[in-house]
Order: sequence, then structure tokens, then C-alpha cells
Amino acid sequence: MIPRSSPSRPILLWLSLACLLAGALAAWQAPAQSPAARDTALVMTLDGAIGPATSDYFQRGLELAAERQARLVVVEMDTPGGLDAAMRDMITAMLASPVPVTFYVSPGGARAASAGTYLLYASHVAAMAPATHLGSATPVQIGGGGGLPGLGEPEAPSGEGEDADKRKAPEAERAPADDAAEAESSAAEPDKRRGETAMERKVLEDAVAYIRSLAERHGRNADWAEAAVREAVNLTAREALERGVIDVVAGDLDDLLTQIDGREVMMADGTLTLATADLALERFDPDWRTRLLEVITDPNVAYFLMIIGFYGLIFELSNPGSLVPGTIGVICLLLALFAFQVLPVNYAGLALILVGLGLIVGEALMPSFGILGIGGIVAFVIGSVMLMDADTLNISLPLIGGIALVAAGLMLWAMTRFLGLRRRPARTGQEELLGNEARALEDFQGEGHVRLHGERWNARSAAALRRGQAVRVVGIDGLTVEVEPLDAGT
Repeated sequence: MIPRSSPSRPILLWLSLACLLAGALAAWQAPAQSPAARDTALVMTLDGAIGPATSDYFQRGLELAAERQARLVVVEMDTPGGLDAAMRDMITAMLASPVPVTFYVSPGGARAASAGTYLLYASHVAAMAPATHLGSATPVQIGGGGGLPGLGEPEAPSGEGEDADKRKAPEAERAPADDAAEAESSAAEPDKRRGETAMERKVLEDAVAYIRSLAERHGRNADWAEAAVREAVNLTAREALERGVIDVVAGDLDDLLTQIDGREVMMADGTLTLATADLALERFDPDWRTRLLEVITDPNVAYFLMIIGFYGLIFELSNPGSLVPGTIGVICLLLALFAFQVLPVNYAGLALILVGLGLIVGEALMPSFGILGIGGIVAFVIGSVMLMDADTLNISLPLIGGIALVAAGLMLWAMTRFLGLRRRPARTGQEELLGNEARALEDFQGEGHVRLHGERWNARSAAALRRGQAVRVVGIDGLTVEVEPLDAGT
């Protein structure tokens, strides 16, 4: 007799599975809702020039902090500056972040120069360690677009000539000013740096307005920020605190979190009071992706990748089917193009480099006794110098000189090889027969026959020849060779 299954057994089974599923979901969501997970401060490191890799790393860190509901993001910074586009992307992401961001210039001896000053002004809390400094925020135009320095007269924008005339007017014709205001602004106003060309003034005034807006947003010293942009002035950490440029001078991270506890900061949706006294520090250091981007976007590496890619393709086209040079060349060239996409490249310089390399290769394929080669080297060096010209993102001059010397050496070697080939006797065709040794097959003077290269040839000789005598070929007339005795004068 087979027992029947109880009707309540499937119901109990489904209820058990539902309970297990609910427990798993609760356990999965528990870490995200746990207070301990939110009571953390995400610490990042910004060391070196600011570029695309730095911007990508910083924005990923902000996204991670928002996902983990961190209370604070702390960026330990030591930078000489960097790209304006990357800096603005970082500032835009920081101002829109739901998590407050603190930029902390550390350790001792670090600096926040150029773009680092803008990041400090844009941060919700600006902090520095003792023995650090900031400033030198004057924008430097890179990528070429402004012409060569010293060429052309600067154009005065609308209203600039009138201001200049007013500044040149005698003191007696100027309106009297208040003594205090004169000490604060009027004395310095005529000395403000405004740029020598219209393009320089445009870039400078844009940078001034940008950093002043950041200073006003967070209640920091806007006048000094303008001076840092116009005159490239600098401040130590203690001076910056006294002038209201930064908020805190802290010896370490624990001191920083203690000092900013309870401070009100301006967020995108209003003010926020920081609670940082007991936050746990969680590190988010640059990973392999950031390191790879930093290597590729280094101007010297990108420049070298472009050279390898170009020569790899040339060798592949010269020897079809070799595969290895072509594969390496394509990979290197694509990596170089990616780097040039995010770097401030002067396309005139890039064009000169490609033309120079093409002329050098042309010298090897079509010898012009140095005309193409010398022109190619000159174009290559000038283009390399023009490619990227900046204090923090420039190409090493020894690298340019080394590659130019290698190219010149290859060109010189090719020229000497071609000259040597011109001196060598012919190896094929009728010309190859000239000077070869043959044997007379019979006694003759005038018309006869000789054995040459194992073949019977018609021969003509002005001298009398004996059978088996060694002769030399001195001329060719159709299928008849002209010979002379081997012991005759050359």
C-alpha cells in the first residue's frame, strides 16, 4: 500500500524557500544599510601632474564614495599642476558630488601649484600640512594656438586703450580716492597682469573669473586667488590660513578629521554639517588602470610609441608578411593616438613630425644624396619641439635629440650602402659579363669563338689568340663579345 503525500507538504516547502530567500536578501542589503559602513572616510592620493588618468581616478573615487555612503572624501595632494581640461572635469564632479570632499596638501614639503590651487579652492574643505605651499596658478597656454612668442603686435581689446590712457594720465588729472581703498586696491590696480596678446588676456581673464567664483562659493579669499592667477604668487600653509585661503592646517589625517568636525560646508543642495570625529579611514589608492593611463598619457611615452608605430608600419610595408613589425606598429600607433587625444597636442608639430619621418624613409628608398634626409631631420626636430610645450607636460629634449641622432645614423648608413653599391660591379644582365674571364676555343684573329660561363659565345679580337688561351671580355655587341688577351694592359 503506497501512502499518499500530505497536501500541506508542498506548502511548507515553498514557505521554507521563501524564508531562505528573504533572509538572503536581508543579509545582502545589510552592509549597505549598516551604520558602520557609512561612518567611513574614503582617502585618495593625488601625486604628480594632473591629467586624464588623475581625473578618471578621482571621479571613480567619488562614485565609490557615493555607493558606499561614505561621510567624507579626503584627497592627499602633491602636484605641480597639469591640464586645465582634466582639472575642470574634476572640479565639476566634485561640486556635484553628494559626499563632501577635502583636499589636503601633504606630506610636509608637498605643494598645490597651478591646477592644485584651483582644486583647493573648489574643495568643500581646504587643508594643508605644515611646510607646504600653494599658488603659481597662472594659466600657461599649451598646444600652440597663440602663435610664436614675440611675433606681431598685441591687439588691445575693446576698452583696453581707454583704460591704458587713464593709467598714463598725470596724477593731477585723476579723481581723488579714499586712502584705505587706495591702499587695498587702487595702488595695485595699474600693475595687474593682463597679458600681452588678445589670446593671453582671454585665457587669463577666464581663469580669474573661474577661481573667484570658486572662492566666493566657499567663502575664501578671492583677491589672493586672483593675484595667484595674475602674478603667480605663492603662500605657505600658515600664511594661507591667516589670509583665509584655506580652512585648516593639520599635522596628519586624524588631526584633520578632528578639526573639521562640526564645520558647515556648502554642497550642491545646501549646507551640510560635517561629523568626522570618529570616522574610519578607508584607502582607495590608484589601481593598475590608473597606472596604465598615467604611463600611456606621459608625453615622452606617447611620443616614443608614435615613433615605434610609424617605423613598425614602414618595415611591414617594406617586407609584407613579416607580421611582427606590423602588429607591434599598429598597437603602438593606436596607443599613441589615444594618448594624443587627451593630451594638448599641437597638430602643426605632429604634422611636421610625420612629414620628417616620411622624408627620412624617402631618403632610404629614393636616394637624393642627403636632401630629403636632412630636410626630414630638420622637420622632425622642429615638430617634436612644437608638439607639446609646457612645464609639466613637455617632451624631453634629450629624447628628441636621441631619436633624431638615431634617424640621422640610419640615413647615413643607407647613403653609404647605396654609394657602395654603385661602386660594385654588376651581378646580373649583360653588364655582368664585362671583365669576366673566358677561354678561346680555337686559334683566331678577328672572328672566333670562346667559352664563357660554360657557354659558347661568338667572339671578336683584334689580337691573335691561341686555342685555350685565357681572355677577358671588354665589350658586348649583341650576341658577340669583344675580348682581349688576359695578360694585355687594362
